[in-house]
Parts: sequence; structure tokens; C-alpha cells
Amino acid sequence: MLVAKNSISGRVFALLVFLQGALIVTGGAVRVTGSGLGCPTWPECTPGSYTPVPGQAEGAVHAWIEFGNRLLTFVLLITALAAVIFSIKYSKNLINKIRIRTLALLQLFGILGQGVLGGITVLTDLHPLPVAGHFLLSIFLISGAVSLRYEMVGVVKEAAVGLAKPILPLLIWLTLFVLIAGTIVTGSGPHAGDEQAQRFGFDPRVVSWLHADLVIALLVLTSMLFLITRQIGQTIINKRVGLFLLICLAQGLVGYVQYFTGLPVVLVAIHLLGATLVWVSGWSLVKVADSGFKLKGFHL
Repeated sequence: MLVAKNSISGRVFALLVFLQGALIVTGGAVRVTGSGLGCPTWPECTPGSYTPVPGQAEGAVHAWIEFGNRLLTFVLLITALAAVIFSIKYSKNLINKIRIRTLALLQLFGILGQGVLGGITVLTDLHPLPVAGHFLLSIFLISGAVSLRYEMVGVVKEAAVGLAKPILPLLIWLTLFVLIAGTIVTGSGPHAGDEQAQRFGFDPRVVSWLHADLVIALLVLTSMLFLITRQIGQTIINKRVGLFLLICLAQGLVGYVQYFTGLPVVLVAIHLLGATLVWVSGWSLVKVADSGFKLKGFHL
């Protein structure tokens, strides 16, 4: 532990995780309320103004919802900059200082990338491909924020053993595939962020059931991991797996209900929040078990 959880620096790292998740939720609010083009230009909100203006054609509500999402990005950027400063300050004499500083800098540059990707999304009239990319980039940024926080404030770890060890990486990859499938479902469904927005063109029913099949596979794999870790006495991992399983079950229930009730806006928004919680809990699980993504020696 480099900083105390309740110190200013410790709270900055916690805030970074929260804001990364909040950005997904506010982005979802933009989409389900049809406010994706509430600010029809980028980086300005409307030609000649960076903020909504009275009487603009898109409507005040849509404009302010979209502007609020953009504004949150700037708050997140400031938080990430503070995280970079604290990471550099407290990792000076550490062997893994390069890893810590890289994680912090990736947050900063990733958020800048989000701004650019958000601009592309607006300028392409909410094409579903950059919309999906926007969400998936947020997922990876949340991963980095969680990893950075654990490096700075510490977390009790328990190395996975036996069958649990190979299952954990498979679990997080399957979770990622579930979320990717979810973006395809979203890009094929009615909640595009604007009535005129382009769709992927896939059959919504087919991609929804493909998404559901992946969810079922994830639940089966998670249940297996829960029983295995319980059997071999890995209590720390088992508790994390149990939490992940409960969140996945709740998320799956919301998904089924929203599908069979015609995708009401409230349930779509809850489902997006659930997707964020699924990923955060899943990534926290693999970090506690010292697993995750490894790219050419760099462990996210």
C-alpha cells in the first residue's frame, strides 16, 4: 500500500474508478433518451458555442443531457491528471514504478482518446461502430483504473491454484465477449441515440439470443469456479466469485425482462449500469487472484 484509502490521493484513485463507470452510465442516458445529437457538432455543442444555447433546434433537454456527458469527460480528465501526479510522486523508489506510471498515463491518454472517439461518433451521426468502440474503450479504462487503485492503496490477494487458475483468464475473456455481443445487440436495436441514426443491420432477435447464449455460458463457468474455489478452500477468491455470480444473475434477469417487455428505456438504462458492474466485479476478481490480460510482459 502506497497511500491510505481515506487520504486525498487514495480518494482520487477511487474517484477515477467511479467516474470511469459513471461515464458509461451517462453515455447510456444520452442514448436511451435520444440525445445523441443534442449537441450536433464537435468539439462545439452547437456552431459558435461550446455550451447549449436557448432555442437550439435539438431541444434544451437533449442538448443538456449530451452536454452533461461531455462535461463529465472533462471532470474525469482532471481526476486522471491528479492520479498521474500522485502515481509519479509515490512510486519514485519502487521496482514496479514503470507499471504504475504506465497505468496512470494510459488513463490520461485513454480519456483524451474517448473525447476524439466521441467526436467521431457525433460527426458520423451516431454510427453504431464508434458507439460500440466508445463503450469498449471505457471498459478497458475501467480495468486500468481498478488496477491502478489496487497498486496504490493495496488489496488482499490470493493466488489461484488447481483448476481455478486456468478458469480465471477464460472467465474474464468470456465476460469481454459477452459485453462485445451486447454492443452488437445495442447497435442493432431501437435505442440508437437518435431516430435517424444508422444501425448495424443484423436481425435483433438473432444477435440477442447469441448474446444470451454467451451469458448462459458465463453463468455456467462462474458457477463451476464458485464450487471449485469453495471445495479447495480459497475463501477470498470464492467470495469474489460469489459476488460476480450474483451480479451476473441479476444482470441476466434484467436482460431477459427488458427483451420480453419491448426494451423499456428504464430497464435498458439499468442493464447498461449492470454491464458496468459486471465488468468491475469481474476485473476485481481476476486482480485479487493475480490474473488478467498480459500483453508482451505488461500485465494490465
